Amino acid sequence: MSKRMSIAICAALALVGVSPPAGTATADNVQPMLLTPGVMKPIAKIDERFLSYNVEMAEVIGSNFWKPYTPASIAALKAQAASPTSRSGGGRPEAADHDPPMFRARPPIDLSNARLRRLAAALAPAYMRTSGTWANSIYFHDYDSPPPLNPPAGFQGVLTRSEWKSVIDFSRSVGAKLVTSFAISAGVRDSAGAWTPDQARKFVTYTNEAGGDIAAAEFFNEPNIAAYGGAPHDYNAVDYARDFAIFHKFAKANAPDMAIVGPGSVGEGVLQPLMSGPATGGLSSIDMLSANPSPKYDVFSYHFYGAVSLRCISMGESVQTTPEAALSDAWLARADTSYDFYVRGLRDRYEQGKPVWITETADSACGGNPWAFTFLDSFRFLDQLARMARQGVSVAFHNTLASSEYGLLDQHTFAPRPNYWAALLWRKLMGSTVLDAGPLQPGLHVYAHCQRDHAGGVTLLAIDLSSTETKIIDLPTAADLYVLTAPELERGEVQLNGQDLRLSTDDELPDLRGKRVGAGPIDLKPSSITFLVVSDAGNISCE
Repeated sequence: MSKRMSIAICAALALVGVSPPAGTATADNVQPMLLTPGVMKPIAKIDERFLSYNVEMAEVIGSNFWKPYTPASIAALKAQAASPTSRSGGGRPEAADHDPPMFRARPPIDLSNARLRRLAAALAPAYMRTSGTWANSIYFHDYDSPPPLNPPAGFQGVLTRSEWKSVIDFSRSVGAKLVTSFAISAGVRDSAGAWTPDQARKFVTYTNEAGGDIAAAEFFNEPNIAAYGGAPHDYNAVDYARDFAIFHKFAKANAPDMAIVGPGSVGEGVLQPLMSGPATGGLSSIDMLSANPSPKYDVFSYHFYGAVSLRCISMGESVQTTPEAALSDAWLARADTSYDFYVRGLRDRYEQGKPVWITETADSACGGNPWAFTFLDSFRFLDQLARMARQGVSVAFHNTLASSEYGLLDQHTFAPRPNYWAALLWRKLMGSTVLDAGPLQPGLHVYAHCQRDHAGGVTLLAIDLSSTETKIIDLPTAADLYVLTAPELERGEVQLNGQDLRLSTDDELPDLRGKRVGAGPIDLKPSSITFLVVSDAGNISCE
């Protein structure tokens, strides 16, 4: 490297508060990364409810949802994955709704549960999205009388007043604003096939009468795969533009304070290009956005899953992932690929300047992989949050709060999983102003935000992806460390500064305290996640 180039790199790093490696290596010959949080510049601003979550309509009404894995089912699915007949690649998870091995009937989620409410409230403020594929075909029974035994023609499920009231009460009790979507199946269409707002009007009216408020809504869930979500099988972009225009007029007249979010598409940036078979039968987002009349949103949204889970092996081996890939830079970078497709490729062209929400995301579609509930997924979870915040995404909705393997909480006991503890630390430490911590290094990703609720403070998030190499960060001031580790990555236990994280016998959350360290080099444990809180950073952008 030339002397001129070296000087240029040093100058560029200094501008963002990152210094090049020290000239003298440590005793272990590891070069420390020198960080200066006090001079890091702001690069983005996120919503105070940035970390939000989904409680699916399927959970609320009690219907088929992803069947839990067992050792036998995992073995059978892996065997299927190894079979050449599994590599056709043409399937969709939504197309398998009538495949009993994939799904299991579940009772409605108990939103009055004290533990569930306490743990959700600890993540406040947040948005709570109740939507999903089932919401596309839901009949709202707008009476206090018992619901019909079977859904009316054109619907696949029934939502009662009491069930929706439980959602309203839950959201209010835990500090979460409501986000939802509307039915678009045959039951809400006229003789010409156009969408009609009668069910939506009843739904909005009752919500207001019950003391609720819908802060935002997508027209319907994942319109680019409309046929799999309950729309007519020949549904096209012209139909979407017509229906959306009707919906937009209805929403502005009946719920003027409700933000219209959309399109809420899924899979086009990462999954569809990976498929080995023909593309899924559906719409493209670009066709919907360019249709006439052109749909207009208050918030631009999309869904992101970097893979499909083992349950959906019928979609092809190419869209699967493995535990071995979970700590790879290539796997984590898929979030950027999806962002580039939807935001740089579509939002910037059709809805430039609109806020961006990722209204569904998790480790993989189809309920999550068998390791989604373990500490191994916390690396993706926090890296994706920080990566998207750095890009300027306003809100990210984790799927789900408490259902299937990807839930933050166990769906049976509501016990916290590793990603819940990661979410709690994010909520406690990471503020809304995103700072430039410099480029991501292979194997070590460092992000920075203003410290939450502390003027001038900065919180760094260091994600060490190496299982063997020691990484070192050098800080000019003292810091409080919050280090997440686990004895085994593919287990459901996690430790904070060496202590097991768990609820008390009275379901009280533990006191999440950092470990004070002085200025200078800080060793990062291999395969660890470390929050470094520099309260005395004196960053003027964080005042």
